[in-house]
Amino acid sequence: MSRVLADIIKSKWRELVGTARVLWDELTVAELIDSEGDPQKLANLIEQRYEMSHEEAEKQVISFFERSRTV
Repeated sequence: MSRVLADIIKSKWRELVGTARVLWDELTVAELIDSEGDPQKLANLIEQRYEMSHEEAEKQVISFFERSRTV
């Protein structure tokens, strides 16, 4: 994931928390806000909560960020 995309997502993360919450409904709004839109923090939360590989969690985060760039 490009650094530019990560920066864009971080800058509008509060707007995207609701959408992220729909996708990852086992994460709380507070957890999502606390992640600050940081891809690694988010992937770590998803990996732990959904008991998936880190690679799969990263793929989900990247996919979400790419879809959200135009929101």
